[in-house]
Amino acid sequence: MPVSAPARIARFSIGQIVRHRIFPFRGVIFDVDPVFNNTEEWWLAIPEEIRPSKDQPFYHLFAENEETEYIAYVSEQNLLPDTSGVPLRHRQIEEVLEPKGDGSYRIRMSGAN
Repeated sequence: MPVSAPARIARFSIGQIVRHRIFPFRGVIFDVDPVFNNTEEWWLAIPEEIRPSKDQPFYHLFAENEETEYIAYVSEQNLLPDTSGVPLRHRQIEEVLEPKGDGSYRIRMSGAN
């Protein structure tokens, strides 16, 4: 059985608002993979000169840019904290997350009494 490298500790957390280092979009994290967990086709579609390594955390974001809202899958190396304070408008956020009051979010608790 091959020995794999230990997963790195994720630098960002669920509910944190982040922005992309290269492309003009930002979003809130709703899930984290300790290492790449998407298709080989998806990874190979990224231009080689900016293709991230697979052995780092990857984040699922409710993302948005000036034109649209979407789901993004982004490597840790390409994210930065977003400190703009500008509210996010992505419609799916409220289905999964709720505001914490400090500008970040937490997983929405449903049916808990």
